[in-house]
Amino acid sequence: MISAAIFLLIFVASLASITALILFLPTRYFIDERPFWPDAPPLVRWLGIIGKNLLGLAIVALGIALSLPGVPGQGLLTVLVGLVLLDIPGKRRLVRMLARQPWMQRSISGLRARFGRPQMEFEK
Repeated sequence: MISAAIFLLIFVASLASITALILFLPTRYFIDERPFWPDAPPLVRWLGIIGKNLLGLAIVALGIALSLPGVPGQGLLTVLVGLVLLDIPGKRRLVRMLARQPWMQRSISGLRARFGRPQMEFEK
């Protein structure tokens, strides 16, 4: 009983967080190169970058856990969202490669359409 409640809680929390992150990404995220908070004061910008990376690590770890058999949730999509938040070498290339996959584009576009958000633009 308790394990079923934990699974349900993880499932709902992962769907809610992934949905929120995908909905708030700029429509040209997978095309444009732009720095994080370019107009913010340096201290605020660096604190934001550190916070964003810590959140990204936590989301990637959650996505890996959700990818395990028997654990409910959107594992690969969660990992992708976590990678979007991280500042690591090769991230843009990896994220763009995953975002070029038709099934990934359908998932992202369908989710944004369901909530009335503009469609994401993807590289051709």
